[in-house]
Amino acid sequence: MDLSKEKVDALLGFLKQTKDREATCEDCLTAMAEFAEKHLEGKSIPESLKAIEDHLEFCGECKEEFEALLATLREL
Repeated sequence: MDLSKEKVDALLGFLKQTKDREATCEDCLTAMAEFAEKHLEGKSIPESLKAIEDHLEFCGECKEEFEALLATLREL
């Protein structure tokens, strides 16, 4: 299997972005309400929720859920 330099660079880039503790989609959905409240209040995100913040950067499905939750909370 031949990999181009671009593909190798892309794979290395993904590896560099990994964290010691990464949240799963289940973790994210469980903590999403708390994360959304902090976000809307403009408060800093506690260390316990940093993995959720990181997960939302990479997971399109969870990001959509988060944005829908934010929209709903803003209407309240």
